Amino acid sequence: MSRGPYEVLLHTLDPESRRESTLPELDRKPDPWESSMQATCECLSWRGTLDNLERRHVEDALGETVYHDFPVRTRSVVVTAHTLMDRGLITPEELRARMEVIRARFNRE
Repeated sequence: MSRGPYEVLLHTLDPESRRESTLPELDRKPDPWESSMQATCECLSWRGTLDNLERRHVEDALGETVYHDFPVRTRSVVVTAHTLMDRGLITPEELRARMEVIRARFNRE
């Protein structure tokens, strides 16, 4: 069964990965991608594309349903991409292509 345009997001989850069964560690240093994602979310909110409070509500709703198996710290990126596709601001093909470019760059280092 296909989940339509969100399949590109659902395929990013490693089959071995599962959501944490305990609260995430609060004292850990965020990965660089997490800081970049937070800045991206702030810019999207500031420009009126995706309000932070609205995004957090969607994170809560989708994080408990569609993206339940994703680690909590990845919710913002997955839900942001989901919402941008919902609004027609990015297509699944554009997202997939961009993800391939980033993976190639990441694997090159």
